[in-house]
Amino acid sequence: MSEEGKKVDYDFAAHETPLFNAWKDAGYFRRSKGRGQYADQPYTIVIPPPNITGMLHMGHALNDTIQDTCTRHARMQGRPTRWVLGTDHAGIATQTKVDKKLKEEGISRLEIGREKFLDACWDWRREYGGTIVSQIKR
Repeated sequence: MSEEGKKVDYDFAAHETPLFNAWKDAGYFRRSKGRGQYADQPYTIVIPPPNITGMLHMGHALNDTIQDTCTRHARMQGRPTRWVLGTDHAGIATQTKVDKKLKEEGISRLEIGREKFLDACWDWRREYGGTIVSQIKR
């Protein structure tokens, strides 16, 4: 294969990061104030909270794409818009992840008691809580 036809890996971070920062600096992630005939008809979506179990998956991507498209459409109409991000609504998925982590360490939540288990859940939240929100923004 010639040098010209050589496969090159795409470095998305080299392109995505400056673009993301420009959008953030321009205020594109802030709610819009609205304008024109729809300025008095706000459009708000509160994202059904993703669990704090780690990374986005295809279900999140589909759901978030639909909500993002609807919000952008309302913004293009001139409506004041806000897309509110949320995290972990019930905690069951987080409990499952923390239980699995404790099991890998050879202990169970029953052995450590409620308070220490809750501490472990908060530790998990601090470590993984912002991951999905950060991925959604990108």
